[in-house]
Amino acid sequence: MNEPGQVLLFGANSMIGWSVFRLRAFESMVGFCNAKTRRMPAGVTRRIQLNDREAVRDLFAREQPALVIHCAGICDVDRCETSPEFAASVNVEGARNLVDLAPAHTRIVYCSSDHVFSGDTGPYDEASAPDPGSVYGRTRVRAEQLVLARDNTLVVRAGLFVGPSANGRVGHLDWLRYRHARRLPMTVVADEARSAVWAHDGAQRIAELARSTITGIRHIAATRVVPRPELADYLNERYALGAQFSLQSRCDRPAPHLGRVELRTRFVDALAAPLPSVVTTARE
Repeated sequence: MNEPGQVLLFGANSMIGWSVFRLRAFESMVGFCNAKTRRMPAGVTRRIQLNDREAVRDLFAREQPALVIHCAGICDVDRCETSPEFAASVNVEGARNLVDLAPAHTRIVYCSSDHVFSGDTGPYDEASAPDPGSVYGRTRVRAEQLVLARDNTLVVRAGLFVGPSANGRVGHLDWLRYRHARRLPMTVVADEARSAVWAHDGAQRIAELARSTITGIRHIAATRVVPRPELADYLNERYALGAQFSLQSRCDRPAPHLGRVELRTRFVDALAAPLPSVVTTARE
């Protein structure tokens, strides 16, 4: 695909969405946040609730985008566990409304998550059967199924994006900075490991995949999987944060946590090459 026409990006305040929006990879991209976003990120001026079917219908009556990049959703695992109906309304019904109401010619790229896997088995490639261990993961699987049932759609699964967030509080790096600055306690899950890539690299890959004609499922793989304590130590040292954190096993956390989720890909083209891991070599 060459330069598409109008591009709508939903979830511009999410970790992945903000990374894609900041990239400015498309000349005609318009970013959206949900209607309850308190502080809009720089350059984002529009709001919509994707689980409001009439609002989505009205949007597509006015807009005829060539491409939709869907990064919106509730990603708070704890809140999804305590409010499963709300999680389904946002993550599943939002995707359903896009699939049902977007113009037939519109390409939809859905940015999913490695939470569709538990981390109890693996490594995982695009042919691996999802086995989510949380309400959040199950809503991602259901949304993926809706998207994949439509023509000209792509599901992109990613692990951790490491980089700046829209509000300065989310994502592993800003989380460490924010809580350390306020002297808040920090607990890192000792037995969780993820495919962590720099946000700019991951956003660039999503933009390239969105611009392509690839459909189905694609993983954003990393050159190595990184345990969360190692990642926290690395970022703490690299950015001289001075943060201190405790470790806790995933089985001792109140909400479900991932184990070792290593994303791999069974494809061999240029857009399947693993991205550099945030931590490139194992630390002795």
